Amino acid sequence: MKIIHITDTHLVPRGQSIYGLDPASRLEVVVDDVIARHADADLVVVTGDLTDRGEDEAYEALHAILSRLPMPVRLLVGNHDSREAFLARFPDHPTDDDGFVQSVLDAPDGLGRLIFVDTNETGWSGGRVCATRLDWLKDKLDEAQDGPVFVFMHHPPFDMGVRHFEKIGLQNPDAFTALLEAHGRVRHIFLGHVHVPVNGVLPNGIPFTAGRGCNHQIALDFEAADCSWAAHEPNYNVVLIEKRGLFVHAIDLIGAPEIAVGAYPPGP
Repeated sequence: MKIIHITDTHLVPRGQSIYGLDPASRLEVVVDDVIARHADADLVVVTGDLTDRGEDEAYEALHAILSRLPMPVRLLVGNHDSREAFLARFPDHPTDDDGFVQSVLDAPDGLGRLIFVDTNETGWSGGRVCATRLDWLKDKLDEAQDGPVFVFMHHPPFDMGVRHFEKIGLQNPDAFTALLEAHGRVRHIFLGHVHVPVNGVLPNGIPFTAGRGCNHQIALDFEAADCSWAAHEPNYNVVLIEKRGLFVHAIDLIGAPEIAVGAYPPGP
């Protein structure tokens, strides 16, 4: 299964910008690249902060851009999003019975279950998976029985060692990760929020990948309380879930000049 993972698009109404950048144009670059190079992908997932301020016009722009994609799309809401405004523009997007923007998708060929978790908490920069959402998550993990599970969410359920994020991650990480650990076959967590490309393994052995962010990124400083925003190229990840394993490829050289051609090595 091939999944395109995009995160932190931060769209604003057409004609506006963030830090001198046009988020819509940058997302268009990513969508163009996906269509040109990965039209065979099974799914696109955008892990939150779809917009910067939750305006109706920003969701309208997002809808117009993503509608060009030839494959299904799953969206998650982040702390910059408005769940109500999102659902007003995407009324047919999967939600749970309580109106949270979370759902499941079972991968083909027994590859496992994808679980998309809503961590948005209105008025907070940090996230939360409330008791209602924890109950939902437990049910969806139980349904997966002993099959592999892959989790997509916005806020990281851990402290990644960067001071800027120490108070704005998931606010109840222990309850959340305890459910994943109890299931025993959660293979990977895919994240947004941090605007830093980071990979690692949690104490319970579950690996994770956080995307760089499509619009603006962070020039990493572990000790600074305030972050420094940078303008790297628009980017995304390609996730391959296969019987032989899981592979995450970072696509962050869109438009970079070609400087040489490496000949195909014949091998032994």
